[in-house]
Amino acid sequence: MKLIRLLATAMAGAATLLLLRRRPGRLRLDRARAALRLAARGGARYAASAPRLFAVAGERRQQLREDLALQTAEDVAGTLGAMKGVMMKIGQMASYVDDGLSPAVRQILARLQDSVPPMSPGLAAAVVEEELGAPPDRAFARWDPRPIAAASIGQVHRAVTLDGRAVAVKVQYPGIAETIAADLRNVALLRRMLRIAAPAQDADALLSEVRDRVGEELDYRHEAASQRLMAAYYDGHPTIAVPRIIDGLSTRRIMVSELSGAVRFAELASWPQHERDLAAETIYRFVFRSLYDVRAFNGDPHPGNYLFQRGGRVTFLDFGLVRHFTPAELQPLLQMARTICVEHDPEAFRASLENAGFLRPGAPISTQAITGHLAVFYDTVREPGPVTITSDYASSVVRRFFDLRSPVAAYIAVPRPYVILQRINLGLFAVLGELSATADWRAISEEIWPFVRGPASTPMGEAEARWLVRRQAAAA
Repeated sequence: MKLIRLLATAMAGAATLLLLRRRPGRLRLDRARAALRLAARGGARYAASAPRLFAVAGERRQQLREDLALQTAEDVAGTLGAMKGVMMKIGQMASYVDDGLSPAVRQILARLQDSVPPMSPGLAAAVVEEELGAPPDRAFARWDPRPIAAASIGQVHRAVTLDGRAVAVKVQYPGIAETIAADLRNVALLRRMLRIAAPAQDADALLSEVRDRVGEELDYRHEAASQRLMAAYYDGHPTIAVPRIIDGLSTRRIMVSELSGAVRFAELASWPQHERDLAAETIYRFVFRSLYDVRAFNGDPHPGNYLFQRGGRVTFLDFGLVRHFTPAELQPLLQMARTICVEHDPEAFRASLENAGFLRPGAPISTQAITGHLAVFYDTVREPGPVTITSDYASSVVRRFFDLRSPVAAYIAVPRPYVILQRINLGLFAVLGELSATADWRAISEEIWPFVRGPASTPMGEAEARWLVRRQAAAA
């Protein structure tokens, strides 16, 4: 409840500043008014409920608070879903990073992951015709005008190509580039919202990174290139699938890829724990093998971008916000993992943090305090053995990392190449926590860490090792 109230309040404060400016652009003005109306409705809702909250106690008060949170979440999800663009992306962050939200509230916000109001069939058809030179019923052998998913930049339709291939067609919303440009010019609004969604990070650095990544995402040719890279690398992998791009039909505002048949995250959550554990292991392997081997990281990870099949098979979608790392940018991440997990050397860990720019050199804080605050993401891999990642644990990671009262907070920063990284880490913990996933995460990490390259530790690891051998032989 606190998080969604803060989202509405931040939007209102920044929108008020925007409305007071002399000559705002029409689109910015309209979106600022939408934000202001959202916050005004939230304020009125809480004000009207205050007497009842004051008059009751115990379970009845808690029930009233929960009802109020559900109403506010519905309003936030509906408003941000209709606004789309950057505003919706920030709402997505709130939907999968646990900050004490009840399961019912998170379920409402989770609609922002893949079930937001779509554009009309006519608008989608017009974009297809503009990009491909023919309406959908001529560009494709079959076209389903009803989208199967709708997100912040575009929506996805089923189709069959003229040569008989079943495909997913991502169609960009008309005018979304102008909408996002308007959002990105609302600097005061974005700063406030980003400080809520990522309070421990430098809002200006994060905003700069978001500008660059979202700018790339608006050109589907960038996304197609990243998806080709991932699909080529993971070709033939036993549990990781990335749909291949259909090149002749992909343009700046249309991206066509193989259609994947599987279930969404909500259905996976009802499967037996063994299946959830296997899915979690695949997601974990994908995140860290992509980082260390491909040197690329999907900057927009949320459950709406995963499709699941039994046996741990996961299809990964949406590569619009991929962050590519240079070897020099990756090296500090390797040093931090090695010093804290393998060498168990807190002083070397501190030095690697300073060298990378995460910690101010010579900060008057003990190494023990620094390790306690900044080694939070390594807690599951510092020692061998099975560890269950629960929702409570994932929430505690968020709270500890974002604890601005910690004496360490004044001396830490996240250098720009890594500002998206913490969001992905938190998103990963949130997903694994939702699944209550159990694994020997340390042993799996040792398989992937370039400075260890340990033996396979699970049946999935053994299958992956055989795939790696085949991949290396094919590349030789």
